[in-house]
Amino acid sequence: MGRASTKENKNIYQRCREELGLTREKASERLPGLSPERIEKIENERSAPHPDEVLVMSEGYKAPQLCNYYCANECPIGRQYVPEVKIKDLSQIVLEMLASLNTLRRQQERLVEIARNGTVEDEEVEDFVGIQQELEKISITVETMQLWTEQMVAEGKIDGDIYRKYMGQKNE
Repeated sequence: MGRASTKENKNIYQRCREELGLTREKASERLPGLSPERIEKIENERSAPHPDEVLVMSEGYKAPQLCNYYCANECPIGRQYVPEVKIKDLSQIVLEMLASLNTLRRQQERLVEIARNGTVEDEEVEDFVGIQQELEKISITVETMQLWTEQMVAEGKIDGDIYRKYMGQKNE
């Protein structure tokens, strides 16, 4: 039996494992291809996890946020293009989405004016950037909802088979 870590600044991989009350040895039993020693190296940041290892941990720990975290913070390409999202309550996600959609509805005519000649004129840049930023908020909110859904499926709060059926995915 392993002993509990007293380390203060635990990384996300260690926190997810410990939230399940798993030792590295028990976690290794859930994580195909990851030895307790490899888990320890990842958690103590002596070695960076490989994308396939993050995927295994995400599934084994029922923590889909690990994939987003990895892409947004550790992958060189993802750091540039993938925003980090946090799981929020569904009601908060929906309210944020509605607020952004309402803002865009008000900016819709301005976007049409900007786009009518196929370029963004100097005096239109400020408005254009504001609209882009609002669209980015919507994109992040959509990603947040997707992450929330994946978490609910992982926890069994949404039936994964039914969800995948309606999403058009094949059952595995």
